[in-house]
Amino acid sequence: MNTTAAVPVMDKLVIYQIFTRLFGNQNTTNRPWGSRDENGVGKFDDISDAALRELRLFGVSHVWYTGVIEHATQTDYSAYGIQPDDPAVVKGRAGSPYAIKDYYDVNPDLATNVEHRMAEFDTLLQRTHAHSLKVLIDFIPNHVARQYKSDAKPAGVVDLGEQDDTSVAFAPTNNFYYLPGKTFISPESQSVQARLPLDQETKSEGASRSRALTEYPAKVTGSGSITEAPSINDWYETIKLNYGIDIFDGGRAHFNPIPATWQQMLDILLFWADKGVDGFRCDMAHLIPIEFWQWAISLVKKQYPQLIFIAEIYEPGLYRSFIFKGGFDYLYDKVGLYDAVRRLMEGHGTCYDITRVWQQESGDYADHMLRFLENHDEQRIASRFFAGNPWAAVPGMTLSATLHTGPLMLYFGQEIGVRAEGSEGFSGDDGRSTIFDYWGLPEWQGWLNNGRFDGGGLTDEQRRLRSFYQRLNHLVNGSDAIQNGYFYDLQYANDNGQSPNYDAHRLYSYLRYTNRQKLLIVCNFAQDITYETTIRIPKHAFSMMNLAPGHTYQFTDIFLTGTQIETVGSTGVSLTLAPWSAMVFEIK
Repeated sequence: MNTTAAVPVMDKLVIYQIFTRLFGNQNTTNRPWGSRDENGVGKFDDISDAALRELRLFGVSHVWYTGVIEHATQTDYSAYGIQPDDPAVVKGRAGSPYAIKDYYDVNPDLATNVEHRMAEFDTLLQRTHAHSLKVLIDFIPNHVARQYKSDAKPAGVVDLGEQDDTSVAFAPTNNFYYLPGKTFISPESQSVQARLPLDQETKSEGASRSRALTEYPAKVTGSGSITEAPSINDWYETIKLNYGIDIFDGGRAHFNPIPATWQQMLDILLFWADKGVDGFRCDMAHLIPIEFWQWAISLVKKQYPQLIFIAEIYEPGLYRSFIFKGGFDYLYDKVGLYDAVRRLMEGHGTCYDITRVWQQESGDYADHMLRFLENHDEQRIASRFFAGNPWAAVPGMTLSATLHTGPLMLYFGQEIGVRAEGSEGFSGDDGRSTIFDYWGLPEWQGWLNNGRFDGGGLTDEQRRLRSFYQRLNHLVNGSDAIQNGYFYDLQYANDNGQSPNYDAHRLYSYLRYTNRQKLLIVCNFAQDITYETTIRIPKHAFSMMNLAPGHTYQFTDIFLTGTQIETVGSTGVSLTLAPWSAMVFEIK
């Protein structure tokens, strides 16, 4: 019932995800389907020294800037030499940051001076590093925008699709998959809806028609849908990249010689690494052959050994191979810990699932699992679609941060209870902060405080919530046991009536320990139940910690309450656990 997982070779990261377009936007007009000029947009320059200084004080080690690379948009930047996009293949007015339009450029929306957009990103990179923060960006390897065209590629770089043989469905030398003889048809309902806001503002019908996309032959959609007419619910705005897998022939691999796409993607990774980016969050990594990752990551790390790779991955059966063969440093722990903790926060899960995750899924490589409760894909904790209350995060976030030695991630606004209510445009009323539309987050404005980033406009409750997250980050940063320690699950010693009033469905207890520090951590996921119970620590656990069960120890909550309990180890720790609470006892 315990694991002695190896001590990690890297520090425990605290990653803070910033959706760059939303982060610094002080405009609160928030007109559904509003344009950039109506609703405003955050800029690289908005992420100021003040903002970065506060993030460092908050306890962050890495900042993930989401939406940096240029993507398709309905905003017209043709005056700057950027090819316009047909609104029929752009989701939202701002567009999806995962419909990449030029791997070698940055999103012009984020620039104060569009002509100097890359220089502004470079300055942000330098500014972030000056505050002892490392920078992560997205690498989107599976698909690109329908109208991908690099205007900024270095001299000598062959653009994606430029040398493709479009007369065949598949060739290892092609970048895309084709449907010869067929013309792409965008989802009709979306075509109408997407054009309306733009058509109303264009000076002539011709201005709108000049953006029209004619894709012949049709390309296979980013999700892998082999049809010239993808549905409204498909990734219809993107096209899938070809890594030498023949999807028309049962997925047969053609990896020798190295497919063209492999080398082009490696060049893109090295381009951003050369700029000083410290790591990549790799979008939908499990849709790319593991052989590519093994090849590319090893080559990148030969030049940049400290650069980290994080995989967005939703196939637990692939976890082990993507770490130990593919070379990833960290994987999303979404299908596993996030799902288990979310069910508990919503009131219908069980703590037995947490034990199952480490026992049956990732316990022996837990130091490689990235834990989180929010990101741009997931619903906000405070929304009615999730827990409906930001304080439900206290036990779940504490557990996610302290269960093992792997990294922790927070999404901007999570710490002040952003709810993401209402429909912004393409993004409906779904409990997520929009990634498709121009928008300003109402609750976030209190922390922004007209660009001061000092929280001057927050409510008292928001301040208390942010204080919880800050104390959690500092606990993680300051604890040898959490950063480097072994893990011991105490459920088996307390459930089934062994400890009075111990509800193993709602309470979870465990030890984290090194030679220098021993911690007992207890979480109560119940929304409205206070438990008075005794946490029993078995003799085997004392032996693992090199402690004598017959000695008297001081248990002090070093996290939130300061509670002190003195007890003989073998008799257990009697305590009161409030609803939605967590206690972290140091044992001395």
